[in-house]
Amino acid sequence: YDSGDLIINGKSTKKFKATEWDSYRNNCVGFIFQSYNLISHISVLENVEMALTLSGYKRKNKKEKALEALEKVGLKDRMNNFPSQLSGGEQQRVAIARAIAKNPKLLLCDEPTGALDYKTGKSILKLLQDMSRKENMTVIIITHNGAIAPMADKVIHFKNGTAEDI
Repeated sequence: YDSGDLIINGKSTKKFKATEWDSYRNNCVGFIFQSYNLISHISVLENVEMALTLSGYKRKNKKEKALEALEKVGLKDRMNNFPSQLSGGEQQRVAIARAIAKNPKLLLCDEPTGALDYKTGKSILKLLQDMSRKENMTVIIITHNGAIAPMADKVIHFKNGTAEDI
């Protein structure tokens, strides 16, 4: 931001140091990248565990949380595969599992259903909606897919760089 004050957990971020921002991102924010950003030389399970490692999870809890997230996206049976052994849609679901494994307070999603078929995309959106409501998670989805809008609590359209609140 370039003006005003952003308050996180009752604390102003005006004087946040780089380490404080890193800690906030690692512990409170999940990212679903459009390009997946999976690490090609480690397994699906290890890719999901990586986000938990950065958040300070212990080894035992890490595997348990990673497997739980993979089950939520329907990929627990592919945990030992490498990203190159998966379809584009499966890779996208690994990226989603990695983002939700630590139950972040804020989940930022860039085209989270772009590589998914209709049925799988719908189930992933339902998962995100349920997590938002049950786990008090804020989910922000950036998409060109207008079919996602009815599932949202709030929709903001952008046209020529300007927000149009709907």
